[in-house]
Amino acid sequence: QVQLVESGGGLVQPGGSLRLSCVASGNIENIYGYTWYRQAPGNQRELVAGITIHGSTTYLDSVKGRFTISRDNAKNTVYLQMNSLKLEDTAVYYCNAGVTGIGRYYSGTYYPAPTSSGTDQYWGQGTQVIVSS
Repeated sequence: QVQLVESGGGLVQPGGSLRLSCVASGNIENIYGYTWYRQAPGNQRELVAGITIHGSTTYLDSVKGRFTISRDNAKNTVYLQMNSLKLEDTAVYYCNAGVTGIGRYYSGTYYPAPTSSGTDQYWGQGTQVIVSS
């Protein structure tokens, strides 16, 4: 079992910054990578950023240059630094851990994580980010 706990969400003005944290615990030895997804009301869930155990990263085109995903391996924590926030960044942000793989973008096209069973992907409860003036 893997548990993921997100924190760091809140209310911020356009142009402001937030840093989200995701702490992983449990049976995390075989996790291949971590991702952040977000879902706004009325919208589909979308991949925001991801990072593998090798340090490879992937980003949604609209957040490139503004968001940065990183890891602190000693603390089993994944971060999403969000700068220059826009109104359209408002959403619930979810941390995800993948055993067989993670979602990623290639040339702007989204490819979901490969899975072999229902336990290949783990999700946190989410943290709310509201960007408003």
